[in-house]
Amino acid sequence: MKKMFSVLSLSALLFMQVNCSSSDGGDDGTPTTPTPPVTPTDPVANEVEFWMTNNAGTTKLALQNTILGFSATANNYQNIDVVDTSTYQTVDGFGYTLTGGSVLMINSLSASSKQALLQDLFNTTTGIGVSYLRVSIGASDLNEAPFTYDDMPSGQTDTDLSEFSITQDQPVINMLKEILAINPNIKIIATPWSAPLWMKTNGSFVNGSLKPEYYGVYADYFVKYIQAMQAEGITITAITPQNEPLNPYNNPSMVMQATDQATFIKSSLGPAFAAANITTKIIAYDHNCDMPSYPATIFADAAASQYVDGAAFHLYAGDINAMGNLHNTYPTKNLYFTEQYTAGNGSFGGDLKWHLKNVVIGSMRNWSKNAMEWNLANNASYDPHTDGGCSDCKGAITITSNTAYTKNVAYYIIAHASKFVPAGSVRIGSNISGNLNNVAFKRPDGKHVLIVENDGGGAETFNIKYNGEWVTTTLEAGAVGTYVW
Repeated sequence: MKKMFSVLSLSALLFMQVNCSSSDGGDDGTPTTPTPPVTPTDPVANEVEFWMTNNAGTTKLALQNTILGFSATANNYQNIDVVDTSTYQTVDGFGYTLTGGSVLMINSLSASSKQALLQDLFNTTTGIGVSYLRVSIGASDLNEAPFTYDDMPSGQTDTDLSEFSITQDQPVINMLKEILAINPNIKIIATPWSAPLWMKTNGSFVNGSLKPEYYGVYADYFVKYIQAMQAEGITITAITPQNEPLNPYNNPSMVMQATDQATFIKSSLGPAFAAANITTKIIAYDHNCDMPSYPATIFADAAASQYVDGAAFHLYAGDINAMGNLHNTYPTKNLYFTEQYTAGNGSFGGDLKWHLKNVVIGSMRNWSKNAMEWNLANNASYDPHTDGGCSDCKGAITITSNTAYTKNVAYYIIAHASKFVPAGSVRIGSNISGNLNNVAFKRPDGKHVLIVENDGGGAETFNIKYNGEWVTTTLEAGAVGTYVW
């Protein structure tokens, strides 16, 4: 056996675990006055940190006091082989959607509580290091009411976009500036829920499609948005032309068929970006895994594909492996996972298992460059939302008063990756062993991270095998563990 922790180090770890565990609220409804999480010192060389959230939610993102040391002595337990000579995609980040409603609720906190929450979420040293955000271009369904950046009285148009303004989203802009002050490298993907109503076939926030005669104007709308955000000091990393383009029911919403999106991109959006020297990525689709033919249609259109970085997915329908299948057909295109919500009636343990298995581990094993849960924050009634918007979408954070908040299951789903796998990490090889869903990474600092979800009904003992040696560990049923060495 190689060198183990000293008694003093073990005592320190026990102290840190107690502090980490006692400071967290959770889905049991107990609010917490936020305190920054404790960050441990680096483990002794050749030793492994083990962080766990259990299925019952009684242990949450807690550093375990189990001493895990590599050994050359073989045993008969199942192995997860981590192979850093097998490399896959580079990771862009993990995070949530910063909705207008999220901003409204976070701004209801006192100045000190708000700053504690933002540091907890976005600080890469003392917090969970959220590294990717999604924002809406105009309102999403988790704003108080729908709007776009160029709303006109009924019957009027604004083809020169002289009335365009992002002022209604100033609270979001201001919070993004606060977040960028904490993490200047955070990536932002932006997507509209609807075009301005005067551009649509039905003149309504719900359903309808973009009129072809406004393709050019709508492309200019995107250009003006990106330039306006840049003027505020906010760089938009990527956009998608439409959130859930096959969903006509949300408020706001807009239908955009695959062939229409291809035409919009190749005839208007792509050329407009090129003419304005905009380097923001164009990412197609942004909807469920049951219709991979949608982005494939755009990738197969050479005139559209030249402008398109890749495709984004959700998983309210279909199978996460559709992403990997699309990668196999179009290996030069990047893939992204941009939304999955946890419901108000869900259970902590059930959501923890399913989302780690699919959203984090599943998307990463299927070539996604990011993994994102849905809404960052709301109140205990799942407000605010539009009339017809999602009424049971539980935020990662529930704001319970002006000084306290609760961390829900989505917080921990993302934290098990974002805290340990920074942008620039590379996914490396690891095998699925029985009930142990997993994904492995090599970080820019050379350390390795293995995220494991025990999908079985009992505790599982297994080896993490790396470089000819073994670490033996046990993970509770339904628990998730992140291992760092």
